[in-house]
Amino acid sequence: MEAPHTQSPAAPGETVRLTVTSPEQMRELGRSLAKLLRPGDLVMLNGELGAGKTTLTRGLGEGLGVRGAVTSPTFVIARVHPALGDGPPLVHVDAYRLGGGLDEMEDLDLDVSLPESVIVVEWGEGKVEDLSDDRLHVAIHRATGDTDDDVRQVRLTGIGARWHAADLAAVAA
Repeated sequence: MEAPHTQSPAAPGETVRLTVTSPEQMRELGRSLAKLLRPGDLVMLNGELGAGKTTLTRGLGEGLGVRGAVTSPTFVIARVHPALGDGPPLVHVDAYRLGGGLDEMEDLDLDVSLPESVIVVEWGEGKVEDLSDDRLHVAIHRATGDTDDDVRQVRLTGIGARWHAADLAAVAA
């Protein structure tokens, strides 16, 4: 399995840009990224519909070793995937249908789950930043329009002290 191509190497804590050419590579990126994650991590996924946010999260779930099939939580808003071993559970949130900021998300009690879980929020930009000063932003860009192109440009940006020392470039190695 070929790893995603790193377009720009990064110093620890900086932005890493990757090119992913297939859904399997996107899952592999998720599995690799899971090795860096620990309880208390907030991961925000942004990208167009069909960009691969849920595919990446599926890989995260596989890498974290959680129970249950990771599918889009669009209609249930959030799914909790308990850990099968010693790792953290995965809380997978889809904020697409939520219009407001963190106030609208309070009913999900994400702040309660955060210390012992890895929380992944699709469409979370402008909605969940107040949950943590430390978070990983993952932006996925794809060609739009009538195309079967599987190529995605992925940008990983660590925010805060937790990510300052993280080696995000290692996920593409």
